Amino acid sequence: MLCPSFHCPDFHTLRQLILTTLCEHEQFEPDAFPLTAQSLIRQGKVCGLFFCLHGPRSVRITAIWESAANVVYCYGANGERFATLQLASTPVVSSLPQAA
Repeated sequence: MLCPSFHCPDFHTLRQLILTTLCEHEQFEPDAFPLTAQSLIRQGKVCGLFFCLHGPRSVRITAIWESAANVVYCYGANGERFATLQLASTPVVSSLPQAA
């Protein structure tokens, strides 16, 4: 299965791509609900980012950016993956809070 390639040079662009993708899938208004991001750490180094869209009635829609493969995996409210987004370039991300 081929997936589209997206250009995300920085964290802000990556965050906006993920917000748009998650909102379109769940038919939410963009920016109506908060999107949080946390760093994922492996052996002391950032290996990706975890995004969570906090929707109505405690609905959680998530996405994970894996830095090694430079891919974003998007998951719906039921926990099933609904999209894989290949990034054309690795975004520059500053440090974020670590996931517990």
